[in-house]
Amino acid sequence: MSNTPYPERPRAKSVGKNPVARFFGTLWRLAVLWFAWPTTNLIVWLSQNLKFPVWAGGDLREVAMRLWGVAWLTFVWVLLWGEVTWTNIIVGIVFAVLVMVLLPLPRVPIEGRVHPLAAAKLLLTLIGSFMVSSAQVAWAAVKPGPPPLGAVVRVHLAIKSDLVLTLAIDYINLVPGTMVVEIDHLRRMLYIHIFDVRKQSQIDSFYRTMAYVERQFIKAFERDSEWHPSPFHGVDDDYHHVPFSDRRRVADEERHASQGRLRRRLRGE
Repeated sequence: MSNTPYPERPRAKSVGKNPVARFFGTLWRLAVLWFAWPTTNLIVWLSQNLKFPVWAGGDLREVAMRLWGVAWLTFVWVLLWGEVTWTNIIVGIVFAVLVMVLLPLPRVPIEGRVHPLAAAKLLLTLIGSFMVSSAQVAWAAVKPGPPPLGAVVRVHLAIKSDLVLTLAIDYINLVPGTMVVEIDHLRRMLYIHIFDVRKQSQIDSFYRTMAYVERQFIKAFERDSEWHPSPFHGVDDDYHHVPFSDRRRVADEERHASQGRLRRRLRGE
C-alpha cells in the first residue's frame, strides 16, 4: 500500500453574483433602508403635524398640488417664449401664481381607481383604431365615386365620473372619422359625427365599438366595486342619471363577450 497522500482536491468556487452585481444590490438595499424609509416617515410626519395657512392649501398634499400647478404653468410660459432665461422663469412664476389665485379652476374629483393593465389595453386599442380609421379616411378621400355620407348618432355612456367621461370623449375625438359635436352632461348622452355611414353595418359596427370603449373605460377607471363618490359635490348615480340597469348592462355584455370568446377557444376557432 502506497504512503503517497491523496492529492488535494480543488476547492469549489462559490456560485453567486459577481462583485459588481453584489455591490449594486447592497447599495440598493442601503438606499431603501437609509433613505427611502426615513423619507417616507418624514413625509407622513409632516403631513400630520405641519400646519399650513389656508391660503396655501391647508395641508401638505394641497400645497404640493399647488406647487406642481405653478411649476407646470411656468413651464408652459417658458415653452411659449421658446427661450430658457431667468427672466422668463421669474415672470412665468409670477403669472402662474396670479392665474392660480385670481382664476382658480374647479377641483376635478378622483372617484375611482386606475387599473394599469386595463388602461394599457385601452391605449393599445386606441392606437389600433387610429391606424385603421386613418386608412379608411384616406381610402375614402381618394377612391372614385360619390362622397362619403356622414351622420350624427346619439350614444349613451354609463360612465359616472366627469373626469373619465372627458377621457372617453378625448378617445373618440382622437380617432379619425369620429367627432363629438354635442354633450348632454346630465343624461351622459353624446352626439357623435361619423365620417361614413352609407351602410347599416357601418352604424352597427360603430355602436359595437362604442360599447367596447364604454366597458374598457369602466374596467380601467371606475369599477363599481371600487367606486367612491367625491365629497366635493356629491357625485352619484342619481346626480348623473346613470341608472344601475345601465351599469348592469355593461357588466352583462362583458360577461357574454367573455363566454363567447371562451366557447370559440374551446371549439378551436
